[in-house]
Order: sequence, then structure tokens, then C-alpha cells
Amino acid sequence: MFVRIVKLSFHQEHIPAFLENFEVMKEKIRNAPGNRLLELYQDKDNPDLFFTYSYWESEADLENYRNSELFLDVWTFTKKLFNAKPEAWSVNKLVSLV
Repeated sequence: MFVRIVKLSFHQEHIPAFLENFEVMKEKIRNAPGNRLLELYQDKDNPDLFFTYSYWESEADLENYRNSELFLDVWTFTKKLFNAKPEAWSVNKLVSLV
């Protein structure tokens, strides 16, 4: 399993549209084959800045999602709202204490 972290920065006036679309799409993304967790965070000091964390069974599962109609719909809508280029990392989870 690995974690995908995506940093998203929005024009302030577009944040409500992003959150509304995320609310509609979150269950579909979470139910994509191989997805085990989906979380959305908003920076405490900079409300224009968001992070998504998603856990994937394999890189192939993430790539299948990234090549899906669902991702195309989500990304086509979301990318118009950015005020900076998004950044993404794929990382291996080494330790998790719950």
C-alpha cells in the first residue's frame, strides 16, 4: 500500500465550488478499485490551500484511476479553479500508530 498526497491551491472565490464538487465525487473516488482511504485537509493558516491523502493498494490501481472517466471528470472541473500548479507525491507508508 502507498499514499498519494496532492497539494491544491485555489482562488478563494472558487473554494465553495471545489468543496461542493468534492462532496459529490468523494464516494466515487473512495470506491475506485484499489482505493482504501480518501481524506481532504485544509491548511489552518492559508485557507486557499488543500491537501488530499489517498491510500492505494498498488500503483496500478492509482494509474487505473488516473486513466478513468471519473478522474477526467474530477480533474477537468477542478483544474479550472487553481491559483497555482498542483503538486503530488506518491509515498510509501512506513509507520502508522493509531
